[in-house]
Amino acid sequence: MSIVWMLLGLVLLVIGGEFLVRSSVALSFKFNISKLVIGMTVVSFATSAPELLVSLQAALDGSPDIALGNVIGSNIANIGLVLGITAFISPLTIDKDFYKLNWPIMMLLSIALYFMLRSGLILDFKEGLALMVSLILFLFVLIRRSRKSSDIAAETDEVDETLQTTSNFKVIVWLLIGGVALYFGSEWLVAGAKDMAFSLGVSERVISVTMVAIGTSVPELAASVIAAMKKEKAISLGNLIGSNIFNIASVLGLTAMIHPIPVNNPNILSQDIFWMLGFAAILIPLAFLPKRLSLGRYKGALLLGSYILFVYLAFMGGN
Repeated sequence: MSIVWMLLGLVLLVIGGEFLVRSSVALSFKFNISKLVIGMTVVSFATSAPELLVSLQAALDGSPDIALGNVIGSNIANIGLVLGITAFISPLTIDKDFYKLNWPIMMLLSIALYFMLRSGLILDFKEGLALMVSLILFLFVLIRRSRKSSDIAAETDEVDETLQTTSNFKVIVWLLIGGVALYFGSEWLVAGAKDMAFSLGVSERVISVTMVAIGTSVPELAASVIAAMKKEKAISLGNLIGSNIFNIASVLGLTAMIHPIPVNNPNILSQDIFWMLGFAAILIPLAFLPKRLSLGRYKGALLLGSYILFVYLAFMGGN
């Protein structure tokens, strides 16, 4: 039954996330916000909503391991699973913004998160606020750089222009559907994850860094695999790095501001976060060696193989 609850929860999170993105974009157009700003802020925040609701629900339910494991596991899955499979199907080219801005910010936030968690074994309001402020500064720099750039298509191609003519009634209905679906989806996913951990005899942390994290990465994985198989532009490396930045800064930042997140399971700090740092760090040598600014099949296979090893070791540890 726990599998059924988890699957139902994931389906509702996907549906809720989609409706929230559409309603948020439509609402932004009504306030005359530019396509560039919508693409880089509104869409990014809305697509992080499922992870935010899951982490917040878990923290409020007294399951901090799921709250932390969901984000750390999602960041690992974005690089190891999503990027690994996408690069294996269709090689990716890397733009210069990756190593000039996005990657350094992701590494800084990842390292900062490690020290924040290690310092008092809890992520509190002040640390959550610091993460949110760093995200706002990052977005400010990102928008300024993009406005100066002659090619801003990549930042705006995920904004659906047809939503400009959406009626107020539709926007309200979409917001309600999105909100209700995200609420119940997160409740059912967290409850299912707790039951599954108990029935399999493993910790909540193991289920959250593997199955819950894979579940919340399914939309990105599906979109990128379909695009790669059609030989279209697959999900960009910038989008995945951006997702990891939002996961740490907005998901954990906002959750910690609402409810402190203690570190109950020592394996989060001794194993999981080092896997997350490792997957983030290896992107630089992979981006430049042996072929510059390209991620091909062999590199994709290496990332995917490393991710499978991570999942195997997590379940074998059991704690």
